[in-house]
Amino acid sequence: MDLKKINSPSYVIEEKLLENNLKLIKKIIDKAEVDIILAFKGFAMWKMFPLMKEYINSATSSSLNEARLAFEEMGSYAHTYSPAYKEDEFDEIMNYSSHITFNSLSQYSLFHKKIINNDRKISIGLRVNHEFSEVETDLYNPCALGSRLGITSDQLQELPEDVEGLHFHSLCESSSYDLEKTLVHFEAKFGKFISKLKWVNFGGGHLITRKDYDVDHLIKVLKAFKSRYPNVKVILEPGSAFAWETGVLVSSVVDIVHNHGVYTAIMDVSFAAHMPDCLEMPYFPRIRDAKHAESSGIGYRIGGNSCLAGDYMGIWEFEAPLKVGDKLIFEDMIHYTMVKTSMFNGLSHPSIGVIRKDGSYECFREFDYMDYKNRLS
Repeated sequence: MDLKKINSPSYVIEEKLLENNLKLIKKIIDKAEVDIILAFKGFAMWKMFPLMKEYINSATSSSLNEARLAFEEMGSYAHTYSPAYKEDEFDEIMNYSSHITFNSLSQYSLFHKKIINNDRKISIGLRVNHEFSEVETDLYNPCALGSRLGITSDQLQELPEDVEGLHFHSLCESSSYDLEKTLVHFEAKFGKFISKLKWVNFGGGHLITRKDYDVDHLIKVLKAFKSRYPNVKVILEPGSAFAWETGVLVSSVVDIVHNHGVYTAIMDVSFAAHMPDCLEMPYFPRIRDAKHAESSGIGYRIGGNSCLAGDYMGIWEFEAPLKVGDKLIFEDMIHYTMVKTSMFNGLSHPSIGVIRKDGSYECFREFDYMDYKNRLS
């Protein structure tokens, strides 16, 4: 399938690439005897869930809406964690959850009796903060000093009797070696409780499907932990790993402007609205058949089509001069893109589609004026 024949702008996932990731994840599940579940905060393209359900059996949610999506489209109860639950939503959250994890002891105190008195069994967990992380960007570091996320060891002197699991999350696109170091700190802080638990959730940030990820080492680390705590179920909940390098964002050049020697190609997409991690993280995305450099060739800054002055990235070099109407393919734009998009400035939201394994293209969704209007009132 020629991606440049697809209407612009569009998010396009490739079914074959997603399945390759799922096969690798299932291999780890089977060899390490752990649960790996999908984190909707990274990937929630529910039209692909029928394929995903062939390899995994559950998902993790961060809100009522995500828990309901897991129940309705994954066909399973969610492992639910939120920094704080609202009282008027909690009963409904219980309807869709198999596990509910609390971020603080005050939230646990407020809600745990509701769970105990619920007709259906729900496992209670606490999120803990072991105060160690290899993540260098503070925006993505849950263990930064003063973090609002998780209970520190000095706050958790005793484990409440109805708590069955502990949850930590301190990784971000990290390696198995980062996890190995993290477990040292987790066990040092909370090891006295682990043998009393039914499960431990290692959170997300495990970039299992990245080409340089040491899968064999991960399996070794997981097996070693399980040998120390044989009666404890281990759960991982990556988001990026499922959809890593499975698809693209197809875009078009709308205009080319020149200012003091800088040529900017203005696209029909926006970094702020459609690729926010590029500005938040920040990182330079990859553009197919282009080189991110400034030393030679014909260079263009790539600009988004919003009024935000900083809605641009650059500079890229192309083999031939760009012209209006040219299509650019932004690589690896499926995870942490659609889940974060906005319609800032009323910009058209990219369509969503899939290239099937037989090479055919199916457009799942197109967005129009009413999608924009109905979000606002």
